[in-house]
Amino acid sequence: MRTRKSLSVIAVLLSVPLCLFAAGNKTKEASPVETKPSYDLPQSAKETLDLTMYQKIRDEGLAHSHVMDYASALTDGIGPRLTGSPNLKRANEWTKEQFTAMGCSNAHLEDWGEFGMGWRQLNTWVRMTSPDTAVFIAQALPWSPSSHGTVSGGAVWVDAKDEKDLEKYKGKLAGKVVFFGDMREVKPVDKPLFVRRTDEDLKDTAEYPTHYQDPEKFFQEFIKRLAFREKAGQFFADEHAAAVVIPSRDGRDGGGSGGTIFDDGGSGLGWFTYQRQHAEKLPIVVMAIENYGRVYRLVKANVPVSIEMDVETEFTGDHEHGYDTIAEIPGTDPKLRDELVMVGGHLDSWASGTGATDNGAGTVVAMEVMRILNALHVQPRRTIRVGLWTGEEQGEFGSYGYVKNHFGYVPLSTAPDQMKLPDFLRKPAGPVQVKPEQQRISAYFNLDNGSGKIRGIYLQNNAAIAPIFRQWIAPLRDLGVTTITMRNTGGTDHEAFDSVGIPGFQFIQDPLDYGSRTHHSNMDVYERLQPDDLAQAATVEAIFVYNAAMRDQMLPRKPLPHPELEEQRHAPLKNVMPGAEAGKEDTGTQSE
Repeated sequence: MRTRKSLSVIAVLLSVPLCLFAAGNKTKEASPVETKPSYDLPQSAKETLDLTMYQKIRDEGLAHSHVMDYASALTDGIGPRLTGSPNLKRANEWTKEQFTAMGCSNAHLEDWGEFGMGWRQLNTWVRMTSPDTAVFIAQALPWSPSSHGTVSGGAVWVDAKDEKDLEKYKGKLAGKVVFFGDMREVKPVDKPLFVRRTDEDLKDTAEYPTHYQDPEKFFQEFIKRLAFREKAGQFFADEHAAAVVIPSRDGRDGGGSGGTIFDDGGSGLGWFTYQRQHAEKLPIVVMAIENYGRVYRLVKANVPVSIEMDVETEFTGDHEHGYDTIAEIPGTDPKLRDELVMVGGHLDSWASGTGATDNGAGTVVAMEVMRILNALHVQPRRTIRVGLWTGEEQGEFGSYGYVKNHFGYVPLSTAPDQMKLPDFLRKPAGPVQVKPEQQRISAYFNLDNGSGKIRGIYLQNNAAIAPIFRQWIAPLRDLGVTTITMRNTGGTDHEAFDSVGIPGFQFIQDPLDYGSRTHHSNMDVYERLQPDDLAQAATVEAIFVYNAAMRDQMLPRKPLPHPELEEQRHAPLKNVMPGAEAGKEDTGTQSE
């Protein structure tokens, strides 16, 4: 035993000079594990949760909430925030100032590019002067030109589904007020307009759908309809009509009645009406369906109807830029402080209400998240950054612009037919292009489904994150947070992050009366906000943000998306059918 031990010591001593020589002449190579971002490394099965901080956040967020202070200042003090408008500029500046006041660092505005025309509504009224007098509920469509004083004319209902249908109105519209759009059925409101998610509904949300629904057909019809409507608007102008009246669409469960009007880009005569080259040619208003119906029925019965109206609007520039409000709480861990956790919502709104539930709610919740964390003097390991985006309603411009500037982008087709489409419908022209910062962001959390409290979270098909979030929400079950689902959800700013491989999440919320009454409507006002729900949402979101900022690793990711391969993946397989003759296309006819 002793002899073997002595030989071992001698061997070690003899090897030292060789080791030192090797170390001096060869750079140590990092192992593959050391070079991988932390989100690619195996994740711990058990989350380390700071339940003391859970309690502190709950106390600050629920017992000392200031979310409604922010809500009133934003919706009452500033008002509607149409992209490009003076009000949105005020909101950008106000939110920047508030972030600084609460203790955030580096509060600033980031330019995401040129948008189009600045516009605001000053006053709109519409009335019938014969065969009876009546005051109607109506508002100007965003980016409608002014009528430059009162205009009046006979009402004409134009029944046209394509350009051929318009021909029969040639020479008949001069000086007329055109009522353009079908009169829909106004059903009784036989269901509650204000609802919360039931356990059964949450169970259904948690179940992943196995049937793939391709939205392409819907969007094709949508763009086709808007292309025709833009041509119809030009036709009405060429025929020297006085103005155009559009009926308000319905809301969920019959909510689009009783004086509620939905007034957004889908109602107009084209999608790009915020650009000077696509500007509306005539004053155009959206009218409550019951008022529209009265005129419609009189005209259909051949009763002459006279309409008087004044649309007072103002354009504030043709080349307005859009800005995002950005601020942060700096990270403190020397190894992790350059990594990010982001939270946000969109600051812009439509113009007929004050943008309270869409998306004043998401904005003030994000602000309250940052206030809570600052009030608790949280020292996050990673930097926590908030982003309040603009241009969301026209195509998520602000969030996509920010992501492109910092993290990456999907190249879009520049083919002539594709350039006629909104960006969110253009085809990808290549694989995702990522920037170095893309590897340094752990996650983005978004709120944009109204004023309802948080009931869970959509995972956006990120299976690896399910066991993590399941542990995060366990201490929040008493607040109603119970559900995680693998489902995707779309239509808001987390999509920009998800599109370049960054974990981006939207929360499941109680719907309340968002879809039925407030989404893009004149009823999207402060009174539709629910203070307790917003306080709960800010508390839950603050805990998610805190957990992401404090854990050892960044959150796991899905594989980098390849949108340029989607058409190929959906294409039918070739050479599958036994006995099929090579080189012959399927004509749909039977062989002889």
